[in-house]
Amino acid sequence: MKHKLKIPKLGVAMNEGSIVEWHVETGDTVKPGQVIYTLATDKAESEIESPVNGIITIIGEVDETYPVGTVVASVEA
Repeated sequence: MKHKLKIPKLGVAMNEGSIVEWHVETGDTVKPGQVIYTLATDKAESEIESPVNGIITIIGEVDETYPVGTVVASVEA
């Protein structure tokens, strides 16, 4: 089963975020709670964790800004 990883809404006023750094690479095995990327908003940077186990495929690019809800990676269980 494929799980889509989207840009999360971290605050009421948040509409978009930028990927600062990926902490994993496509093909890596990830587990719940593992930090997979750093997301920057206009107010702060946050480490985003994987919600599931599986093999990650990265879609989003570093230094790109994405609207909340945009799929930036997927994890195949």
